[in-house]
Amino acid sequence: MKLQTQRWIDRWVGQALCAAVSLWARLLNGQARSLPDQPRHLLVILLSEMGSVVLAGPMFAALRQRYPQATVHVLQLKKNQEVAKLLGLARPEHLHSLDDSAGLGLLGDIWRVSRAMRALPLDVVIDCELFSRISSLMSYLSGAALRVGFTPHTQEGLYRGSYINRAIPYNPYQHISKQFLSLADAIDDASMPRNKAAPIRELPTELGLSVDFDIAELQAYQQKMHTDHPALASRKVVLLYAGGGLLPERAWPAAHYAEVARGLCDAGYAVGLIGLREDAELATRLRKDIASDQCIDLTGYTRSIRELLMLFHAAELLITNDGGPGHFASLTPIRSLVFFGPETGRLYGPLGPRAQVLESGLACAPCLSAYNHRLTFCDGDNQCLKRLQPLPVLRKALLILNGTAGLAAA
Repeated sequence: MKLQTQRWIDRWVGQALCAAVSLWARLLNGQARSLPDQPRHLLVILLSEMGSVVLAGPMFAALRQRYPQATVHVLQLKKNQEVAKLLGLARPEHLHSLDDSAGLGLLGDIWRVSRAMRALPLDVVIDCELFSRISSLMSYLSGAALRVGFTPHTQEGLYRGSYINRAIPYNPYQHISKQFLSLADAIDDASMPRNKAAPIRELPTELGLSVDFDIAELQAYQQKMHTDHPALASRKVVLLYAGGGLLPERAWPAAHYAEVARGLCDAGYAVGLIGLREDAELATRLRKDIASDQCIDLTGYTRSIRELLMLFHAAELLITNDGGPGHFASLTPIRSLVFFGPETGRLYGPLGPRAQVLESGLACAPCLSAYNHRLTFCDGDNQCLKRLQPLPVLRKALLILNGTAGLAAA
């Protein structure tokens, strides 16, 4: 299903359904019930892009620590479920999915998941989506006594029902990982946030997530990579992700990537262009512009997120647009430079000390937010990224690769 179609359905059909469910809940006089001392089943709804799963890592760690006896369930879009399985967010039988590729299939999945959740029964549901109506409706249909989620408070046009009984105002000035933690805090304290009972938290530096690799497995993958692409052997490897994914306005200009890649190749480094198979056309154009045998097309080379992480283990630096690769890199030793413009690293930047966010600070940026359903008004002319010039980025990359400057000082 196209993104624009999803937005239209969510806006018009979703609001009407949220209003109907709110009226139903009010007629039933459903109030927030007290939580058992040890909740049995918790559901986390996380339908966003795969990178959001990594940013939610500290929240999952907090839930496991606070409720060690509880069974954690996770509801995601089917296309994003690979990350949850890899990170072990829940046992495979406790991972639930919605297939949004077709309308009828989606309706069938909503019915199936709702029945499964009500049969548990479910004690708590945490809706991590900002202003999505489908996740809000799923939180009510799950049958959970406590429904934790974000509220727009007085914001107009963001209505998603009045049945969320542990509501936390979305804060556009705080990193999303801290806000996810506030959702976990709200389970035990009904006064949040009106009475400011929430604990004071710093931005998490630990992800609370890990992927275990055997040294032999990593060595075998690196050897395979060198056999398949001899130009990557005996050189430090820099990976470039130039694709924009679902939101092409998040992409740094391809010509800028080409200039940085040429500089890296001239300095003796190998460059690998990564991405999905649909990014192959862009990689072909970039290789033609770079014109170096040390630049290799790796689009489609990794067949899973696990292989992508092994590729990160085999490289020194990742230069990437805002998106999943920058967040997955936080799970590995690789250092990264991540471009932000239409969205901001202050809210969605990768966690951990090995990533540096690059932003221009243009007055109109960031322009994508939960308040405008991530629809930009720049018509593809993303000056916030175009004005980030390639030469300073190349200098930062060379300093990192030479080991003469840490990321914090780059």
